[in-house]
Amino acid sequence: MPRTGRLITAATALLAISVLATACTGQSGTGAADDPAKDVTLTFWHGWSAPSEVKAVAESIARFEKAHPNIKVDVTGNMTDDKINQSLRAGGDKAPDVVSSFTTDSVGKFCNSRAFADLNPFLEKSGVDKTKVFPKTLLEYTQFNGNQCTLPLLNDAYGLVYNKTAFEAAGITEPPRTWSRFAEVAQKLTKADGDSYAQLGVMPTFHGYETTPMRLAAQWSPAYFDTDGKSNLAKDPAFAQMLTAQKDLVAKLGGYERLERFRNTFGDEWGAEHPFHTGKVAMQVDGEWRAAMAKEAGVTFEIGTAPLPVPDDQAADYGKGYLSGTVMGIASGSRKQNAAWELVKYMTTDTEAVVAFANAIHNVPSTLAALDSPRLQVTPEFKTFLDIARHPRSSTTPARADGGTYQLTFQDFAYGVEKGDVGDIPAGLARTARQIDTDIAKAE
Repeated sequence: MPRTGRLITAATALLAISVLATACTGQSGTGAADDPAKDVTLTFWHGWSAPSEVKAVAESIARFEKAHPNIKVDVTGNMTDDKINQSLRAGGDKAPDVVSSFTTDSVGKFCNSRAFADLNPFLEKSGVDKTKVFPKTLLEYTQFNGNQCTLPLLNDAYGLVYNKTAFEAAGITEPPRTWSRFAEVAQKLTKADGDSYAQLGVMPTFHGYETTPMRLAAQWSPAYFDTDGKSNLAKDPAFAQMLTAQKDLVAKLGGYERLERFRNTFGDEWGAEHPFHTGKVAMQVDGEWRAAMAKEAGVTFEIGTAPLPVPDDQAADYGKGYLSGTVMGIASGSRKQNAAWELVKYMTTDTEAVVAFANAIHNVPSTLAALDSPRLQVTPEFKTFLDIARHPRSSTTPARADGGTYQLTFQDFAYGVEKGDVGDIPAGLARTARQIDTDIAKAE
């Protein structure tokens, strides 16, 4: 099951981290005086919960312990950010030494509050050049203001998963590369059934599972903030262009209300009744996990994958996409930070460890060497997402002191646009930008 399937709601996570920030501000990595060669037991908390994933983590830890016989690791899974934050806030012997989190949007707060130790000194001491180990985009969402308080631990790439059988039936020979072609294909694949649909080309609304404003905006290569750190929503035309294009597609496919009524008939995103699995939608904005999940659900059609389309004037950049992922860090309050670093370094930078973990839980590897490893298990459907992860124009949402609050603010505005509640998109973006700047100033 993919990382995003187990996220607690963004609002809850950010509230919890806001409390943590108040409690932890001013803490630093003072616990890095331990001898990592001595016998020690580390506490490692992570969020994976599916049996296959828990097994994969246990196998990775077992390999680490074999290579470091003096370090034992007590592992606790299925830990939400809320539980992690409460424990870090309380501190003491029961708090974790090492943490893995699914909420990459929280990295700005983790770094700004000093809840996690800055890993730059550890990287330098170990002779690890992070710019040669990790893709540039992954480094962007794992640090804030020069504080590398987390490192990537696998990642997710977002693209297009499509029903090849439905494409062939409609006479469509290849996935759409540009947005205008995407709109044409979506309309051609849509089959009405009264006031509903027998088949929808794509669910374009922002509540349509992974079809978030941020993932679509990535195809326009936006700059969320200017060089002064101020919100760029109103200045960068990419945001208005994306919102206008998405709103136009919503209208072409039947309108917001009709689409939302149909969306309410969809099954669970992580279950066998997902609308792509059942043939209700022919194209799905999704991550590297969807094709495998569809096959496990027993679909009767052939599955294809491709990058998401790009704006027509950026056709040369086709292949890019939105990247996110799991992060790993060391608690600032830990008194075993040197030993903890050995575990973090192994799980995040050791090529064999990263490849084995990626193979086991079917996520995209998070190091450059692992992406090119011959040991990486690659299906044709999965290769698409590896290529997206490698693309130099792929992007992410940058870390900020308010965590992901600025993304929620933008998302709420986008909801209003697609519903038709916003008459003047540029003016609305300007108001939204001012709110984002206010929220970040408070967080800082």
